[in-house]
Amino acid sequence: MRLVGILQIRSYEKIKEFLHEEHVGRLSSIDVNGFPQIIPMNFVFLNDAVYMHSHVKGEKLDNISRNNKVGFEADRELEFLPSYFEDPHNASLADTLYISVVIKGIGIFVSDRDEKTLALNGLMKKYQPEGQYDPIESDMRVLDAVSIIKVIPKTIHGKYKIGQHLKPKDRLDLAKNILKKNSPTSTQTLKIMGFEETTDGLRMIDEPIW
Repeated sequence: MRLVGILQIRSYEKIKEFLHEEHVGRLSSIDVNGFPQIIPMNFVFLNDAVYMHSHVKGEKLDNISRNNKVGFEADRELEFLPSYFEDPHNASLADTLYISVVIKGIGIFVSDRDEKTLALNGLMKKYQPEGQYDPIESDMRVLDAVSIIKVIPKTIHGKYKIGQHLKPKDRLDLAKNILKKNSPTSTQTLKIMGFEETTDGLRMIDEPIW
């Protein structure tokens, strides 16, 4: 079965929704010896670009100064599917339900104070949604103490695997197995898959199409 097209996220709104929810992304740059360096980063997706804050000195900053072509990735493992869901002996049948977004783009350092303020306030709003802080202003000295890395996407590719590649009966059987396994993430996974637990058992109430 050819899965690439089936697993592709076609909705840009879904990609943005996912990036708004994820707390850790990974920035990839090329070091002085030509090797990729991958760093986990807090980030915010604003105005179709990725913003991250950093110390004013560091290897990733040096890398981007030399070569501004960068990669950025965020992913979420929804559920590990043990092989025994399908066969009690064949370990090769283990699988994972997931969501991921991969960006290739250009990394720049934001110097405009208004844009730096926008990025920092966006980060605060994302990671501290309960508030209880004073918004950052463009004339504050804190803007001089941090670097803001902006990734301008050239390409954005998203993939998701939530059972959409399965026949309806097989998808329901998978959902039942996830419910029975009762992992810490099972309830949320079933919701993302479009299932709801009712008095009559699991029922698909939504056909998620991304």
